[in-house]
Formats: sequence, C-alpha cells, structure tokens
Amino acid sequence: MGARVRDIIDGLGSRVRIGVERNAFGGLVTLERADRRGRPRVVLDAYGAEILSAYIMSARLSGDRELAEEVVTGAYPVRVQLDHQPAPSLRLTDAAEERFEIPAPLWDRLYAELNIAVAHAREFDRRGAIRLH
Repeated sequence: MGARVRDIIDGLGSRVRIGVERNAFGGLVTLERADRRGRPRVVLDAYGAEILSAYIMSARLSGDRELAEEVVTGAYPVRVQLDHQPAPSLRLTDAAEERFEIPAPLWDRLYAELNIAVAHAREFDRRGAIRLH
C-alpha cells in the first residue's frame, strides 16, 4: 500500500488535503491547507490524528461553549484549540509554533477522513513493527 491523499473542499472553496504515508517508524497523517499561501502543513502520528478526530466531535457538540485545549506529545507534538471568533475554527499549533486553521464547514468531512486515515496509519505501524519470535 502506498500513500493515500484526499482533498476536502467546502462550499466556499476552503480546502484541506489529508494524506497518509509510511515513514521509517510507521504511518503518518499529513494535513495541508492547499488553498492558503505557503500551503500550511501539519504532520500527525496515529495518536495525534485520533486526538484531532475526537476533538472535532467535541467541538461539534460544544456549540458555542468553550472547550479545553488538547496537547499531543511525542515525536509529532501538536496543540489543538477551538476558536469561536470571528467564526468557529480549530487551531493546531505544532512544535515550531506553526499554526494550521480548520474552519467549521470542513469538520464533518475531515472527521470521516481522519477515521479512515488513522486505520491506514495503524496498518503502516503494524507492518513496520519489529517482530520477535
């Protein structure tokens, strides 16, 4: 199985490209804002992608209430926060303090794609694991 790439586009043209690829340690999930100058990008391991997926659902259920941030540690650390102003969006901040914004109209499709991507990343992890017999 090679890399997997999907584009998510909302009705206003906002776009997130989600990819799954193998690296030396297993699977990685990449998110890229293909519609933005500089094409902001964030890299997540399966753990980070699962946290983001769950955070999207929490943000959807929170309505206009505040939601505590989540911090993912490890090889691909990221902080996930919900912003309500000027419009609902998720803000991911990586170790280099690079920011990645995900507007609310993209959340539902991104949630679904993340679930698929995590399954692929986990399979890359499983295939890459060292087996002792």
